[in-house]
Amino acid sequence: MKPFRKNVAIAIDGGGIKGVIVTKALSILEQHLGLPSNQIFQLAAGTSTGSIISAGIGCGLTAQQMYDLYVQLGNTIFQKSWRTALFPLTRYRYPHGPLESALTSAMGNRVMGDFWNASPKIDVVITAFDLVTNRTRFIKPWKTEYANWPVVQSVLASSTVPTYFPVVAGRYVDGGVGSYSNPCYVAAYEAKYYLEWDLAETTLISLGTGRSPHYLEPGEADKYYVWQWLKPILGAFMHTADDQQVHLVGSLFEQLDFRRFQVDLMQPIEMDQPENIPLLAQYGEEMGQKILNDEVDPIPVMKAVPSEKPD
Repeated sequence: MKPFRKNVAIAIDGGGIKGVIVTKALSILEQHLGLPSNQIFQLAAGTSTGSIISAGIGCGLTAQQMYDLYVQLGNTIFQKSWRTALFPLTRYRYPHGPLESALTSAMGNRVMGDFWNASPKIDVVITAFDLVTNRTRFIKPWKTEYANWPVVQSVLASSTVPTYFPVVAGRYVDGGVGSYSNPCYVAAYEAKYYLEWDLAETTLISLGTGRSPHYLEPGEADKYYVWQWLKPILGAFMHTADDQQVHLVGSLFEQLDFRRFQVDLMQPIEMDQPENIPLLAQYGEEMGQKILNDEVDPIPVMKAVPSEKPD
């Protein structure tokens, strides 16, 4: 593996239970370097399940500890009940309680500002979408506005996928509702313009949570009813938004040592399917080896401009 530069950042995509892929891959990296993640990265940006892992890094959890939490709590957090049986007649499928309890047990009562006041300090950036102001919020430990936000609340807000979990504080949902399910551009922007890192001395590791195959037979979409369009449209949006963020980093931050890693899933895996954890762990092993072998994902070619400044 090519050595990291002086400053090292990580950006982690959303994906629910597919965070198993990332935690397994990071555990392989930690073992290779002989260091826990909080001694490898000085900046961690995450959306949804990526916010859980990024906050975990800031709290000093090892990747193996986080992997164990996903394995142990997957069935508890995504426990089937009358809500899932009657969905979409219910407002959401899973209550926040099990996830909130697990996060509190692992991360305690920290507030975001604690990351910035730690020694050494670490910048943890969490994305969430504010339905009231109709914008993405970039929750950061050094911003006065968010310094006293509980870490657990911040992570819950970022992880609240609409229809899966209830809205947080009546206004916050998954950061992936905007353009930042893949927060690599957020991390690159944060490193250069807020932390003022020299990009020539900076490495950014970007980890995906698996690329799902979306294959349609010719003419298949011709038979779609209105409700059948929702999933392919969301899939197209998410895939395009992910590619856009990778393209922006590759084209606007040329001096940055940018390494994007992704794995191709053989079949779609939903965010609330903990029964696939053994398979996801295998994908994590694959991603871990890609990191060690510098098998980076190619940067997509497109013309795009950032939709908003991640302030």
